[in-house]
Amino acid sequence: MRKKIKSDISSSIKNRKINVFFLFLFLAFIILIFTKLSKEYTNTVAFNINKSNVPQESVILNDSSAILNITLKTHGFKWLTYYFNKPKVTIDFAKDVIKIDSTFVWSKSKAYLLASTQFGKQVELLNISPDTLVFRYDTNLVKKVPVVFNSNIKFSLGFDIAEQYEITPDSIEVIGPHVLASQVNNIETELVEMDNVKSDINKIVKLNLPENSNDLKFSNKTINLTANVEKFTEGTLKVPVSIKNGPNNKTLKYFPKTINVVYYTSLKNFKAIGVKDFKVECDFNKTTSNQSFLLPELTKSPETVKHAKIGQQQIEFIIIE
Repeated sequence: MRKKIKSDISSSIKNRKINVFFLFLFLAFIILIFTKLSKEYTNTVAFNINKSNVPQESVILNDSSAILNITLKTHGFKWLTYYFNKPKVTIDFAKDVIKIDSTFVWSKSKAYLLASTQFGKQVELLNISPDTLVFRYDTNLVKKVPVVFNSNIKFSLGFDIAEQYEITPDSIEVIGPHVLASQVNNIETELVEMDNVKSDINKIVKLNLPENSNDLKFSNKTINLTANVEKFTEGTLKVPVSIKNGPNNKTLKYFPKTINVVYYTSLKNFKAIGVKDFKVECDFNKTTSNQSFLLPELTKSPETVKHAKIGQQQIEFIIIE
């Protein structure tokens, strides 16, 4: 029992010695770090440009210079902040630049004001490179362009849309430099693919905005797609054939007098559609001298019909003097 107590006491003393050793080691490390950070160092750092007070009618193009390599002398604590936060300097376009042709030009002569206004008293500004920054700009253009719906939608058998797809908005505004915005003539949607559709469509669709369009802004990045989906059916009607531009002072006889018109419409509109809603005509002026048949054309069909076709491609005729 006594041996165990002595062993525990001895182990506790050793652990305390180890803990005190690591505590002093840690304190020594902290003192060393503070000593190092308190010293002054000279280094060159790439600073990004923060552009302020750019005229509203102008837009700075992305290909403009946007980096200043600045050599500074300051203590380690300041360098530590530059390490953790990407450094920036502000260029005021109301007073720090001059306009030359289609550019704003910033020169090194303005640079040394940065030391007192942006770096503080503890920082010594030694050098700046390059001597000049050139910012290309263009005037803003607002252009309205149509949205082009891009789709591959397949319906279940016996279903279709009653009217056209509705996209909202059907056009958007493109805002940006004239040289870029003027090249945009329309904006396509992402491809909408759907199979076996038999219910109404209502979904948000993304727009395919131009690549590398950082200089452009768009009033919308999505559109809303809607469509009423209904049951559809086929119908057939015998429609009279009429002759247009028949021969003068001659009798034209033709056969058949009626032909079948097959049409596709929604179930709710089916009963409202009749023969009077269609018109089949043959234009005699479109025949040649040796031709013995007329070509029937469907020249009238109701708006409620999705599509229609005639069931006969030729009308036989003879001319009686």
